[in-house]
Amino acid sequence: MKILHIGNTAGVAGVIAKYVDRLFNTRSRVVQRSNRVVFPVYGEVWGCGPKMFALKCLLMARKFDVVHVHYFDKIVPYLRLLYPRKAIVLHYHGDDIRGKWSSRRKYWSRADAIVYSTLDLLNDETPKHAVYIPNPVDTEIFHPACGKAKPKSAFHFSYDADELAIEYAKRHRLELTIYNKHEHGVIPHLKLPEVLCQYEYYIDVKRAGDGKIGSALSKTGLEALACNLKVIRWDGKVIEGLPPENHPENVAKQIFNIYQKLKQVK
Repeated sequence: MKILHIGNTAGVAGVIAKYVDRLFNTRSRVVQRSNRVVFPVYGEVWGCGPKMFALKCLLMARKFDVVHVHYFDKIVPYLRLLYPRKAIVLHYHGDDIRGKWSSRRKYWSRADAIVYSTLDLLNDETPKHAVYIPNPVDTEIFHPACGKAKPKSAFHFSYDADELAIEYAKRHRLELTIYNKHEHGVIPHLKLPEVLCQYEYYIDVKRAGDGKIGSALSKTGLEALACNLKVIRWDGKVIEGLPPENHPENVAKQIFNIYQKLKQVK
């Protein structure tokens, strides 16, 4: 089975492709545009504009059994028009669908399967056949490091909720480092475990596009758990240990089952 992943939001497509290929002997290809945050661990990056990217993806899709679209739902009706019998999976990740299920029906209704990555995206307008698939963490990259982190230290990525991160740090008497990627640059994904493992805590609070504090663990929060950090989540609760549902092998099995079912009916 050949799978094309269009987009690589938060590196999720790359992790899925890597482990589905490994476990089930599929052949996956992951493509993304270069103007977005790049996760080059698994996949390729195209230096082109949005229209050329879409055109190249539409042409390339003819060679694949399954097309797994991440975030870029506008391409789905065009894929369906060109390939009426091809299996299409649409994968939502956050602000791309949060509170927008009704307004984006014209896109997701053309997909054969819909999956979403966090439970806070579920509401009364979510289609009944949409499936929750937790974000996977590549545990070969994110794992406990040798040595010890600095005690009572915390790290936080700035996503418009710094005041809450500062409050939580004070509550737990932590020395807080706030990292603003707009000021300091994006940390390469392969370097992130090295950064995280210097700290005892990761404060995982951020505001979504609607200005509200998000009520789901971020991909970075999950990666911090895999690195053995204590994570302070949106409600101030401290959690430890990567949940089994986020281990890549378990996510890969769920995704492959969706692929198989679609191929059986196509």
